[in-house]
Amino acid sequence: MRLRHLSLSVLAALVAAPLAHAAEGMWVPQQLPEIAGPLKKAGLELAPEQLADLTGDPMGAVVALGGCTASFVSPQGLVVTNHHCAYGAIQLNSTAEKNLIKEGFNAPTPADELSAGPNARVFVLDEITDVTAEAKAVIAAAPNALARTRALDAFEKKLIAQCESEPGYRCRLYSFSGGNTYRLFKNLEIRDVRLAYAPPGSVGKYGGDIDNWMWPRHTGDFAFYRAYVGKDGKPAPYSPENVPYTPKRWLEIADQPLGAGDFVMVAGYPGSTNRYALAAEFANTEQWTYPVVGGHYAKLIEMVEAAGRQDPDIQVKYASTMASWNNVRKNYEGQLEGFKRIDAAGQKQAEEAAVLKWLKGQGSKGRLALEAHAKLLKLLEQSRATRERDLVLAMFNNTATTGAATQLYRLSLEKAKPDAERESGYQERDLPTIEGAMKQLERRFVPAMDRQLQAYWLNEYIKLPASQRVAAVDEWLGGNDAAAIERALDRLSQTKLGSTEERLKWMSADRAAFESSDDPAIQYAVAVMPTLLKLEQERKVRTGENLAARPVYLQAVADYKKSQGKAVYPDANLSLRITFGNVTGYEPKDGVAYTPFTTLEGLVAKNTGEDPFDSPQALLDAVAARRYGGLEDPRIGSVPVNFLSDLDITGGNSGSPVLDARGKLVGLAFDGNWESVSSNWVFDPKMTRMIAVDSRYMRWIMQEVYPAPQLLEEMGITR
Repeated sequence: MRLRHLSLSVLAALVAAPLAHAAEGMWVPQQLPEIAGPLKKAGLELAPEQLADLTGDPMGAVVALGGCTASFVSPQGLVVTNHHCAYGAIQLNSTAEKNLIKEGFNAPTPADELSAGPNARVFVLDEITDVTAEAKAVIAAAPNALARTRALDAFEKKLIAQCESEPGYRCRLYSFSGGNTYRLFKNLEIRDVRLAYAPPGSVGKYGGDIDNWMWPRHTGDFAFYRAYVGKDGKPAPYSPENVPYTPKRWLEIADQPLGAGDFVMVAGYPGSTNRYALAAEFANTEQWTYPVVGGHYAKLIEMVEAAGRQDPDIQVKYASTMASWNNVRKNYEGQLEGFKRIDAAGQKQAEEAAVLKWLKGQGSKGRLALEAHAKLLKLLEQSRATRERDLVLAMFNNTATTGAATQLYRLSLEKAKPDAERESGYQERDLPTIEGAMKQLERRFVPAMDRQLQAYWLNEYIKLPASQRVAAVDEWLGGNDAAAIERALDRLSQTKLGSTEERLKWMSADRAAFESSDDPAIQYAVAVMPTLLKLEQERKVRTGENLAARPVYLQAVADYKKSQGKAVYPDANLSLRITFGNVTGYEPKDGVAYTPFTTLEGLVAKNTGEDPFDSPQALLDAVAARRYGGLEDPRIGSVPVNFLSDLDITGGNSGSPVLDARGKLVGLAFDGNWESVSSNWVFDPKMTRMIAVDSRYMRWIMQEVYPAPQLLEEMGITR
């Protein structure tokens, strides 16, 4: 991969600024040579420059799945990631009669592997190009806020079209530090992804939602995909004729046992952090977003669980959705608890007050940043004024049939425009993804359950104050009470969009066909679309205001931190990052000390025989017989299951390879501890810990419990 024109401003700052804590920071790979000292001090044995070579060993093996991370582990395109990252594919291939979530899946040969779904992807990073100067120029030339948003959008589409002119690639423009840096990422897009191996749910999801975010942990959160391409070696849609992809790089399993204090690092695609957010933005999250949205998820989870107990079809088809809801709900609870424990609000307020005071002391040089800060506060107030409406509309429009109708109708509107003028998400490059979603919808919803979810959000809608009501929705609903909601649901239940054939038919329909349709879900979409487009336009104006204000203020924050000798790294944004540190336990409260490894015996001690602590009998028998398969660590007297380290990760890092000091695979990141989740906003070095599944436990499961000798041999593992 070629790295061109990379910005040196942040790198220069890092040379001058010592790290506050070795494990803090999700570093852009190009920064690593500049922090060689802390890396070596932590224990890295490779040259930091080697990690900055993103097509070299080991970084060239790390791939994105679109929301999760993974890595190649064989020259035959074998990919390892978390069980929960493959959960959608496992669920998609499950039925109430043949439930792979419960039973597991183990393809004896590649010919037996199952498609992970039409929208499953493996993205292999090929090139990064810095385009900051060009992006800033088009933004600066725009005359107003809406024009800024449109100009950046047009610039992005032009860049991507050029980048994707070579078939088989998917490109994306990333903004760093609020718009102070822009980089174009070019990825090989592998579109035929197949499930090769997933342990039973009683291994892969051991502990379930009870243990989620908790330590001690004993979860075998791993699974294997395989990437396939056409016979010509180029990406292609699923076909029985396709062949395994041959990656340029793949990881080797560590040949030296990991122990307490050892160096570890993670390469992955973390989703989002907010460490540079305004104190008022933090307050809005703490006081409204997390408690309100988390509360809704709790009610939805209870509703689907109750329905699932009566209908196994609902239980299977909503398994992936429920796993996501449960994870978010518990994450929000943990963050709120963490905010109180560390007085995050007080910290954010104090940090911001210090920046503002420093800016005021700069005289005229600080004026623009102070004005930008004031503008951001005003924009926040604008979004706060309609936050309840925006949530309810988004969630109702995301239920299965209303979601399909609104997306398909919007597609008909966009297809009437030249491709470059279409809204992002509806261009020709996006059609395979839309088609894939339409094809798999029937495997992810049940009409009776969809009706209950629609009813929930319509009931929330009629609770909205008059100032947040939407005239088009009111007219469509035809009332303001339970009877009106039932009539609306009765109408929606007559839609034909529950059929895959019907949804695919509408993908090619024009606007006139939609507007003359008598399908009730489509009639809803036609009725509300003008309002949805108007609200979208208002958001674009706010985005344009943000494009002008946020880079100015965040640059001031970076300058202030540098003046205080503090490290500067950008918030996570789903682009490739590296974080590093050491294997270590922690002390969550007085008198309690957690060691960094859990063991097979600790797993068995948790076993109750009932979900989610229902280990397979083969596992219990192997532990009882002390059949360790040569994988025990004499320092702990057993096979390690999960381990802790002080690495800085967040959502999106799931499935990230954990590498040792020599760049060998020692595990997979899959969670953080309960005390760390608030670090998305305020990093807490004392309590922040990453939880990983140990590669030795993965091997043990594949040897002794749910054998996959064919995959072990493929990875070059011999006993």
